[in-house]
Amino acid sequence: MTKEIKKQDKVKVLINRLLKIFHIKVSEKTENLFVQIFKFVIVGGIATIIDWIIYYIVYNFLHVNPLIANIISFSISVIYNYTASVKWVFDVNKEKNKIRMLAEFLIFSIIGLLLTELLLWIGIDKLNMNAMLVKIVATAIVMVFNFVTRKLFLE
Repeated sequence: MTKEIKKQDKVKVLINRLLKIFHIKVSEKTENLFVQIFKFVIVGGIATIIDWIIYYIVYNFLHVNPLIANIISFSISVIYNYTASVKWVFDVNKEKNKIRMLAEFLIFSIIGLLLTELLLWIGIDKLNMNAMLVKIVATAIVMVFNFVTRKLFLE
C-alpha cells in the first residue's frame, strides 16, 4: 500500500468515526464528499496560512499597498493549492488535458482573487475596516467559491 492510499484511508476512517460518534448515517457517496471537503479544508487551510503570512509580511514590513500585497500572497499560495488539490483532494479526471485543467484552475483562482480584491477594497478603502479582518472575511467567502468551482472543473 502506498503512502497516498494510507493517508486517504486514514481520512476516510476519521470521517467514518465522526459520523458514528454523532449517529449520522449517510450514503457512501455523501461520506466520500465529506472526506473530500475535509481534505479541501486541510489544503485550503495550509494555503490560507501561506497566503496570510506572506500578505502580513508584505503589507506590514515591506509597506506594500494591501491590494498589491494580496496579489503577491495569493499568487504564491495558489501554486501550492493547485498541486495539493490535484494530488490529494479531488478525483481529477485523468482524461482531461492537464494544460486545460491548469488553465481552468487558474481562471477560477483569478476570479476568486478578483472577488477578494473587491472585498478588500470595499472593506478597507470604503468602510475603513481593519485590513486583516477584511482579509479573513474575504477568505471565507472565496473558499466556498473555490470548492464548488474546483469540484465542478477538476473532476
